[in-house]
Amino acid sequence: MFDRQKKGERAVLVLPHARGSGDAERRAAEFAELVKSAGAEVLGSVSARVEAPNPRYYIGSGKADEVAEMVRALGADLVLVDHLLSPVQERNLEKHLSARVVDRAGLILDIFAQRARSHEGKLEVELAQLKHIATRLVRGWTHLDAQRGGAIGNRGPGETQLETDRRLLAERVKQLTKRLERVQTQRGQQRRARLRNTVPRVALVGYTNAGKSTLFNALTAGGVYAANQLFATLDPTVRRLDDLACGPAVIADTVGFIRELPHDLVAAFRGTLAEARDADLLLHVSDAADEEREPLRHVVDQVLEEIGAGDVPQLRVFNKIDLVGASVPAGEDQEAAIHGRTLEVGAGVLAGEDQEAAVLGCTPQESSVPAATMQPRIDRDADGRPQAVWLSAATGAGIDLLRQALGELLGGERVRSELRLPLTAGRLHARLKAAGAIAGEQVDEHGWCLHIDAPRSVIAPLNGGSAAETALLRALLAD
Repeated sequence: MFDRQKKGERAVLVLPHARGSGDAERRAAEFAELVKSAGAEVLGSVSARVEAPNPRYYIGSGKADEVAEMVRALGADLVLVDHLLSPVQERNLEKHLSARVVDRAGLILDIFAQRARSHEGKLEVELAQLKHIATRLVRGWTHLDAQRGGAIGNRGPGETQLETDRRLLAERVKQLTKRLERVQTQRGQQRRARLRNTVPRVALVGYTNAGKSTLFNALTAGGVYAANQLFATLDPTVRRLDDLACGPAVIADTVGFIRELPHDLVAAFRGTLAEARDADLLLHVSDAADEEREPLRHVVDQVLEEIGAGDVPQLRVFNKIDLVGASVPAGEDQEAAIHGRTLEVGAGVLAGEDQEAAVLGCTPQESSVPAATMQPRIDRDADGRPQAVWLSAATGAGIDLLRQALGELLGGERVRSELRLPLTAGRLHARLKAAGAIAGEQVDEHGWCLHIDAPRSVIAPLNGGSAAETALLRALLAD
């Protein structure tokens, strides 16, 4: 990790890539942004084509010599490698280059350590760092080898420094794990309280620097720190969201994702990312001005699968349309044409030649789509349900359309109705109450009059009771 007291470390970047890698340029730019976020000064970089990783250095020995030459010439004290290195490769490179070597995982962990603000976030980052360091301990010295003493029958090697480090590290990991479990239990109780309140839950997810925190502030006036840098915010923030057609909701801003996010970090942040797993709807935020937004979407979806949030419904949000040129990205419009979606611009729908072009399945070049199509809009599927919203969180354009789409989706996914239960249906009453589906109730001699307000996904699984209970639930879901 970087020295907290030492600012502006001088670094050389090593950028491995495979033959024919189409995103090598983008990866290099992203890695440079990560280095900038960590506070290091980039003196130079070396691009290395890696077809099969060298077991000794990961890069070839010739490239390792080239990097060593650059380190000496530029006076660098740090080498940053844009790939995950094994402990042996990292150690061999440090000896060969006579400089500290940090791989991509170590760099991301360091940025997280700098940005964590909450108690939970600091615990999560420290735990991930210790697990990362545990595989990189080496036997640096042996002055404790005979600490057992010199009495007869008690001679021989004692506890080595490496063993001491491992023992102390394991004890610290155990302490952090227990403390983190307590914090996550408390956060889980808060989430369960929100579930009992039957308020719809929304979570913002997306690739880092897609504008999630700016969008969060635009929706809620939440005051979350937002900046044009990677991992500007780490700690989750939950705010109430009013003025929706479906009634109030709560929305959570979560940490951004990135390629090759360290597994230890994903595991440590599982409690924080539970805000996404427990949500009724995910707002998947993408940078509309980024040509690589679709590959980045797959990166986010992979992480969501890892944390158990892969099945949560999503609404795509294409942010930063103010940075897009006058032309419309072909991919999205082609997809809209294929699925027969209408494109809402402001409060209205595109008319005339644009609508006709969508019906005929023409590409934007064939239909001469005007620049107006990059105004804020809602993309809908064949059934009229919102699938994507195009907006600019920085300027506020399209925020009203996002609220409209949220109201439609959350309102349609929730069941709000009255349900009469006879006194003999005590088991169903208990199941509905345990699921947090009852917003209010009255009891008389005939039974319960329940005010149901809950997501359809909560009520539907309760169908496994008696025939009478199943009939009541089916009628409720039909309403």
